[in-house]
Amino acid sequence: MAKATTQLITKATNGDLVKIHNKKTKNEQGILMPSPNEKSVIIKLDNGYNIGFDKKDVLKIELLKKQKTFRQTTLDKKQNKSTGAPNKKTVSILHCGGTIASKVDYETGAVKAKFKPEELLEMFPELGELVNLKSKLVANMLSENMRFVHYNTIAKEIQKEIKSGTDGIIITHGTDTLHYTAAALSFMLENLPVPVLLVGAQRSSDRGSSDAFLNLKCATQLIAKTGFCKVAICMHNSTEDDKCAIIPATKARKMHSSRRDAFKTINDKPYALISPDGKIECQGSGKCDPKCVAAKETPKPLKIKKFKETIRVGLLKSHPQMYTEEIKVFSKFDGLVLEGTGLGHFPVEVTDKKTAENELIFKAIKKLAKNMPVVMTTQTIFGMVNMNVYSPGRRLLSVDVEGNGLNMTPETAYIKLAWLLSNYPSTKVKELFSENLRGEISAQTNYEKEFI
Repeated sequence: MAKATTQLITKATNGDLVKIHNKKTKNEQGILMPSPNEKSVIIKLDNGYNIGFDKKDVLKIELLKKQKTFRQTTLDKKQNKSTGAPNKKTVSILHCGGTIASKVDYETGAVKAKFKPEELLEMFPELGELVNLKSKLVANMLSENMRFVHYNTIAKEIQKEIKSGTDGIIITHGTDTLHYTAAALSFMLENLPVPVLLVGAQRSSDRGSSDAFLNLKCATQLIAKTGFCKVAICMHNSTEDDKCAIIPATKARKMHSSRRDAFKTINDKPYALISPDGKIECQGSGKCDPKCVAAKETPKPLKIKKFKETIRVGLLKSHPQMYTEEIKVFSKFDGLVLEGTGLGHFPVEVTDKKTAENELIFKAIKKLAKNMPVVMTTQTIFGMVNMNVYSPGRRLLSVDVEGNGLNMTPETAYIKLAWLLSNYPSTKVKELFSENLRGEISAQTNYEKEFI
C-alpha cells in the first residue's frame, strides 16, 4: 500500500483535486496543498478550510482532477505581442511580499512571507483564463519594512513592464502600508498609460477564508474589461465574497486590523465596485472606464519622479500631556506633518499655570515652520482641516503651518510632502502642497456612514 500511495502522490501535485483515503477518519476530498514536511498531507476543503493528515495514516491519495497548469507568458519584443492568447490582454504581476504572498507554517502556526510568484499563480489558474500573465518577484517583505528606496524600485519595475508592452500591472503588497505605497506611486508616475492596481490580502492565500483570490480576480477583470489607467487599490468591498472596491490611491486608508474589507475610501467614493464575474458599477468622482486619451491619442512618455532616499519627514500625532521635546526631535528633518485633533489643533494655548508647557510647544512649532514645511492634517479621518474656527488653529496659521482647508489623510499628506521635497525647491513645496495633484484633495463629502 505504501508504494501505491507514493505513486499517487507523484501523480498528484499541488493544486490538483484529490481524495484522501485514510485509516482513522472519513475520506476527505479537496485541493492538494503544499505540505510543511514529509510526514503530513494538507488539502483545502470545499468550504475553504484546510485539513491535515498524518501521512502514515493515509491509505492512498486518489487523483480526481488535474489542475490547469499556469503558463507564464512572455512578449515578443519585435512584434510587441504576447506569446499567449492573442485576443487577451497581458497583465504583469509584480510581487512585493506581504500576507497575500505568505503561507502558514503548520508546525508553528506563524504566517511567513515566502511564496514564490509562480506558487501564488498556480493556486489561482483562473486568472490565466482572463488574461495572459507575467510574473516577477520585486521584493518579499512585510510592508512595515518598506522605505522610500523600495518605492523607487517598484516604479522602475513598472516602467520596465510598460516598455515591454504590458496592458496592466498588479502589485501584490502587504496591507499595513499598502495605502502609503499606492499614494507614493500615484505621485511618482506621470503620464501613466496603463492601470496599476495594488492588491493585498488580510488572510494568507492558503487559508480557507483568504481574500487573496477575489482581490486578484477583480483586479484582473478591471484590467481585462476597461480602459482604466490610474493607480488604485483593489480590495474587498464588504466582508462578503461578492465585490471589490477600486479605491483611489490617495484617498485610501486601512480602517480595520483584520477584516477583509479593511480598506475604505476617505472623503470620497471608490472609482467603482467590481464583481469577480466582471460586472462593474461606477461610483466616484472619476469615471471608472476612461479612454486614457492623454496616453493613447496624444502619447507622452511615462515620467518617474523619484523619492530622495535620504529625505526625512516626520508624522506627529497631537495628544494630551505633550512636551516640547516631542517637537524638537524633528529639528533636523526636512518636513513635518502634524496630525491634529478636531479641525486641526495642537496644544498651543496657555489657559492656567498648569498649561505653561503649551507656550513652549507653540514656540517649537513656530521655529520649525521657519526652517521647513510644517503641515496640518486631522486625526478624525473624515472631514477637512479648518484652522480659522478656533483660536489654537488661528495661532498655528499665524506661524505659517500649512494645510488649512484640505482633507488629505495624514498618510497621504506624509507621502505627498516627502515626494514634493524630493522633487521641488522648498519655495515651491508649500504652494504645491495645497494643489490637487493626484486627486488627494476632494470636495467636502460625507461618506462616513458607508463604513459604519
